[in-house]
Amino acid sequence: AAMKQTKGLEGDKMSIIKFEFNPKVGIDNPALTLTEDTDGEGVGEPRFYLLTKDNTETFGFCLHEELGCQGHVIRQIELGGVAQRRGLQDGDRLLQVNGHFVDHMDHLRVVQKIKASGNQVLLAVLDGDSYEAAKSLGRDLSQMLPDDIRPRLCHVTRDKSGFGFSVSCPEGTKGTFQLSVLQDGPADRAGVPAGSWLLELNGDSVKSYSHAQLTKKLKQSGNKVTLLVASSAVEEFYRLRGLRVTAALADTSWLPFKVRELHLVKGPAGYGFLLKEDDCSSGGIGQFLWDVDVGLPAEQAGMKEGDRVLAVNGESIEGLDHEQTVHRIRAREDQVTLLVIDPAGDEFYHSVGFGGMVL
Repeated sequence: AAMKQTKGLEGDKMSIIKFEFNPKVGIDNPALTLTEDTDGEGVGEPRFYLLTKDNTETFGFCLHEELGCQGHVIRQIELGGVAQRRGLQDGDRLLQVNGHFVDHMDHLRVVQKIKASGNQVLLAVLDGDSYEAAKSLGRDLSQMLPDDIRPRLCHVTRDKSGFGFSVSCPEGTKGTFQLSVLQDGPADRAGVPAGSWLLELNGDSVKSYSHAQLTKKLKQSGNKVTLLVASSAVEEFYRLRGLRVTAALADTSWLPFKVRELHLVKGPAGYGFLLKEDDCSSGGIGQFLWDVDVGLPAEQAGMKEGDRVLAVNGESIEGLDHEQTVHRIRAREDQVTLLVIDPAGDEFYHSVGFGGMVL
């Protein structure tokens, strides 16, 4: 009764990289270290963990909301597991998920964010004592974290002047490409930051590319390219920690197709749609929405025929069959929240190699 516990984030095998960020000192250590009390008030610095798992694993901890205890609390770290060995501590408070500040968010929403991350998630935590001390001092915890640590995915469509960016590379090197962006050109309109570093082209890492190879790949891309880029500050954040920036951590808000969240409250005639299992255009099996009835909750929520369901009540349905998905939808008697994407968007994400990124 004194605790709300959210299951589903525990597990015994994963790859976890732990590092610390100290803006006052400006150095980082990938090994386990002790954080000094630099301000004399008993408040340490946030710690960052990049957790990676496969489809059969979980992240190895539970996230709790507890009476008499502020924040989102890390609990039930598996004894002897990777998370415990690398330093995630019982009682740590979760501050950030993939660069999003979450301390102020509803607990269930935070759990959904972690689950929606798929197989990789970047967490920022603060030890329990430091968290309580910072709260008692009235500190803004968001100010203890860097402003933006996410790379950006951008889809650029060529116009008569080209893509609107040029690439520079130090002579004799591979994989180090900085972009100069034409103001108001296609790249600029697609959200590519001036002076950003190119990390992936159409879903492939450019780490091993020479300048000539990159130029060839760009020409082969036709009129559209999808770029994973990082500003100098974001690139430095990861480079100093010896971490590879991946699309799984990216800000996808600049991409042309959006997922939609539909919240439906059941009416006297039901929700007003049918769920059908069918082949996806990109391969595999998906769950699709059809026969959307005019005037009923599904249409009122914005559902379109042909939408593919990605998640139900904040949890991905990847790998679930039709009956399992229906069971998820019916789990709550009178309401359901669906994450969906239309056919054009679905095809786009898979065509550029980011099918799993859509969540």
